[in-house]
Amino acid sequence: QVQLVESGGGLVQHGGSLRLSCAASGRTFRNYAIHWFRQAPGKEREFVAAITWGGGITNYADSVSGRFTISRDNSKNTVYLQMNSLKPEDTAVYFCAASSPAWRIVIIARSMDYWGQGTQVTVSS
Repeated sequence: QVQLVESGGGLVQHGGSLRLSCAASGRTFRNYAIHWFRQAPGKEREFVAAITWGGGITNYADSVSGRFTISRDNSKNTVYLQMNSLKPEDTAVYFCAASSPAWRIVIIARSMDYWGQGTQVTVSS
């Protein structure tokens, strides 16, 4: 069993920045690729970003490419999502999720092995 806990969400004005954290317990991040998804009210959960075990491979949704950066600190069992130039349409609950094997990134929510509880990000217009 892997437990994932997101933190760092909050309220920010358009153009502002936030950094989300995803902390794991139960197993090391070495065994998993970590993904971020988000879900706005009334909308489907969508892929945001992902990173492999070594951090050498990342993937981003087109909507956040160039604005968001995902990184991984395996010594702390933590993955970060740095979000810059935030827009109102970024408002959502952000979830981190883990998938195996660690070397492969997938962008389909149903392929995830473990999920965090989510953290709210609200961007004012």
